[in-house]
Amino acid sequence: MIHTPRTLPRFWRVCAQFIGLFSLCAALIVGCNPQTSQTSPSPTATPSSTPSDRIIYGTTIRPRTLDPADSYEMAGIDMIYNLGDTLYTYVPGTTELVPQLATAMPAISADGLTYIIPLREGVEFHDGTPFNAEAMKFSMDRFMNNGGKPAFLLNDVVLEAQATGEYELTVTLQQPFAGFTALLAFAGICPISPAAYKIGDGEFNPNGFVGTGPYTLTEFNSDTIHLDANPNYWGDKPKNNGVDVQIYTDNSANLFNSFTTGAVDLAYQALDPEQISNLLTGAEQGDWQVLEAPGTAINYMVLNQNQAPLDQLPVRQAIAHLVDRALISDRVFQGQAEPVYSLIPTALTDYYEPALRNNYGEPDGAKAKELLTAAGFSASNPAVIPIWFPSASTPRLLVAQTLQALAEQELDGALTFEPNTIDGASFFKNIREGVYPAALVNWYPDFLDPDNYLHPFLSCSQGSEVGGCSEGAAQNQGSFYYSEAMNELLEAQRQETNPETRQNIIREIQQKLADDLPYIPLWQTKEYVFARNEVEGLEMNPSQTIPFWLLGKS
Repeated sequence: MIHTPRTLPRFWRVCAQFIGLFSLCAALIVGCNPQTSQTSPSPTATPSSTPSDRIIYGTTIRPRTLDPADSYEMAGIDMIYNLGDTLYTYVPGTTELVPQLATAMPAISADGLTYIIPLREGVEFHDGTPFNAEAMKFSMDRFMNNGGKPAFLLNDVVLEAQATGEYELTVTLQQPFAGFTALLAFAGICPISPAAYKIGDGEFNPNGFVGTGPYTLTEFNSDTIHLDANPNYWGDKPKNNGVDVQIYTDNSANLFNSFTTGAVDLAYQALDPEQISNLLTGAEQGDWQVLEAPGTAINYMVLNQNQAPLDQLPVRQAIAHLVDRALISDRVFQGQAEPVYSLIPTALTDYYEPALRNNYGEPDGAKAKELLTAAGFSASNPAVIPIWFPSASTPRLLVAQTLQALAEQELDGALTFEPNTIDGASFFKNIREGVYPAALVNWYPDFLDPDNYLHPFLSCSQGSEVGGCSEGAAQNQGSFYYSEAMNELLEAQRQETNPETRQNIIREIQQKLADDLPYIPLWQTKEYVFARNEVEGLEMNPSQTIPFWLLGKS
């Protein structure tokens, strides 16, 4: 919930030199992808026998690859979502998981290790190859064995996939995993034609795609992607003849101008807050339409518990008391972001627990200073915290400068933040190696299950309470957090089959996160898609993918 920021006149004299000097990029594309719900005709969609003209979709992000076994960035996943199908998907615009190429939810063995999945008959790949259980097994084996970026998603949990009938797939897990059905909705785990792809380390096809979805790929180059409606699609046909993706690489001004002049029908990813504000004004005046959706990307500060002074809990608690999320949302993002108090986003309403708000309440500089004083820090002996972020991220620069100014305003020199930038590739390498005391990072989920917001941050396979995490997720994320109790909770929620019991365990995990503070969640993005008034059927999934097949023109 957004609360009104406190009045900070001196703060804004400190900070005014920064705010307003930059155009902000509201959508932060780093490392981890959104999980995407796979393309399917919506259960509520009406088949269209007379598709309208083509849709022109403008964006600034270009896919690195369209190979589902190697695509691990938002741009590629968004295209694969519309080119392919998965076993399970989400009703567009919701978190309701439904069968797609499966014909029913899986039959799960009592020990939670075996999933039997009945498959749809009569489906063909874009090249005419029949879809069946052998093709699905081939696709999963290739996803796991070719060495692509997302391969770990299955390798970490799947023991083997078998075709136990022409249209029956049986998947055996290494250990029970309550989020496995949701994982099967990840776009990359879509079937691809065995006639068009190979299994083998590094055997990728980055510029092509042969799946079963409602569109076929007809062109993919540096600035355009053309998708044509699949005339042989097994489900509801797209309500358009195809989608032409126009890519304005890292140039939101060109995207903004192309939309306002009518050169593109849709604009999404990534306009800066000032441009979004202008477009929102135009939408209010009826010039075009806007779809606003809550984001599922989490932005947070990682605190390295192996580096002083962040190895002291009172220092981490002082930061938790100092942070003013509403101020960041309103003044840095112009209200186009929402405060978040957990690593789980608010969109997962059954699981989200605002644990940091429960623990630390409203921003309280006096309490932060009290903790620092008790820990021995003062103006003559300050807790100095370098805070790092990629040089290309203007929003995180302004957030870091806001935190710097807040500390100067509230703490009388007992703690200071020092903003630092570096190129993106070096940034993530250095995080894993423990170079940074603190860093501003974001996370796009691979799949919409709370486990994907917890296990990749808090689990640790090797380490100790004293020495921290030496190998595992917490080490990769740069916090080096180790807690045997947390490891046990994470495994318990993975294996729990009772939804209510699992929710309670996940709430306990979030509370322990707030107590131990290896990370401080800060904000979650709001997502905006702008469309010309003649466009119909606009939807956005919680995973930030757009179902192209629902789009038409009046």
